[in-house]
Amino acid sequence: MNIADHGDALIVEHGGVELARYVLASDAPSFEAPKPYLHPLRTLAGDTVTNFRPHDHRWHNGLQLTCTDLSGHNLWGGHTWVDGIGYTALDNVGRMDPNGPPTVSENEIAQELVWRSARGEDLVGEHRSLRFELIDDRTWALTWTGELRNLTDEGLSFGSPATRGLAGSGYSGLWWRGPRSFTGGQVLLPTGHVPAAEARGSDAEWLAFVGAHDGVDRSSTLLFEQIVTSERFHTQWFVRSEEFAAVNPSWAFERAFPLEPDETVRIGYRVTIADGALSLEDIEHLRRLR
Repeated sequence: MNIADHGDALIVEHGGVELARYVLASDAPSFEAPKPYLHPLRTLAGDTVTNFRPHDHRWHNGLQLTCTDLSGHNLWGGHTWVDGIGYTALDNVGRMDPNGPPTVSENEIAQELVWRSARGEDLVGEHRSLRFELIDDRTWALTWTGELRNLTDEGLSFGSPATRGLAGSGYSGLWWRGPRSFTGGQVLLPTGHVPAAEARGSDAEWLAFVGAHDGVDRSSTLLFEQIVTSERFHTQWFVRSEEFAAVNPSWAFERAFPLEPDETVRIGYRVTIADGALSLEDIEHLRRLR
């Protein structure tokens, strides 16, 4: 794979196909919590498997790391859940800014970031690494690892609307928004196909999403895995299919996790992107290849 510098974005290419565009610094409105993101992501066949600023949630940008509730700060974008009131526009929407230029190797991007409050206060320092690898002639994978360090003088709490009182809405962390055509797509766990609502809250080892594309007679599969375990949080899956296509290995599905001053937590995920609608057997075969 080749990574080319296009100024405001780094482009990952293979076989004449732009597989990933990593936007280094977002110019989105402040209400959308600007942050780096990956869009578009494409299969080796060239089919796009992400959505960007959909009309229902403008702050959903392809694949991104985000946090719905960081000690009351909204690094997600949009409205904030207030228990007893509902979703409310508050002056608490922060941003994630690059801290220096990225480092690029043959198949990896490294970036330093600072998570900031709406008032510009430094909250979290993030070291991020994105590694791209070819698996076979129809599959490639993105490995997303990093460290989050508390830059404040007080303890931080990484939460979600669920930890603020909205049961089941545990989304926070790595977030993927799929194309419109993926709405109604299939969700797979190691036990087989399940409704998205049934998968929500599961702590299964992996989760896959199969969606169909408009304009071409093809489907694609995305396989999500957590590859770095942490004593700080217990990952559970937040997933949607009927409303829209979205997957999130949530770090705060039921309870927030703490981070003390100058303390660091490690995170790590792998997203495998495949041409075609993979079966359970196909997915297990892919996982054995690593």
